[in-house]
Amino acid sequence: MTKSEKQKMLAGELYKVDEELFADIAACAHWTAEFNSTAIDDPNRTALLAKGLGAIGENAFIRPVFSCDYGYNIFIGDNVAMNFNVTILDVARVDIGDGTQIGPHVQIYTADHPRDPAVRAQGLEFGRPVRIGSHVWIGGGAIILPGVTVGDGAVVGAGSVVTRDVPAGAIVAGNPARQIGGHH
Repeated sequence: MTKSEKQKMLAGELYKVDEELFADIAACAHWTAEFNSTAIDDPNRTALLAKGLGAIGENAFIRPVFSCDYGYNIFIGDNVAMNFNVTILDVARVDIGDGTQIGPHVQIYTADHPRDPAVRAQGLEFGRPVRIGSHVWIGGGAIILPGVTVGDGAVVGAGSVVTRDVPAGAIVAGNPARQIGGHH
């Protein structure tokens, strides 16, 4: 049986956005617009997030504006805090562990593209999952690239571009991010 484009996307295979995926993107745009228009004390904010995300833990807090592609591939633990303007390209699964703090303007990308320009020209892309452990602190403006795992208790410095896995307890900074402290 032939896989749908959505099944290919979720499996991390090359896929092309079709009508089904475009409908998912549009549905996500609607619920994020509704969420982003809520007041900080609106009691419906968590319910709106639960409507669109794969999971949202207890006491998780996201400040608008929050942006993502699909939403259903994002799994957020308990006591997670995300500041203004976090963007998550979630064509693959994104896990964010309990107690993690994410600064403003952080970008988390699972979307990736073929390196071969002829394949790219066909409109094909793929995704690689991102895992952010528990009690991680990601400074403002950091970018987490596809396929990266950030270990428990790690710190990612503001403005860093994380191109490879970060060990638990490490402190990384720079572009590309390099370990500058923490556990070795």
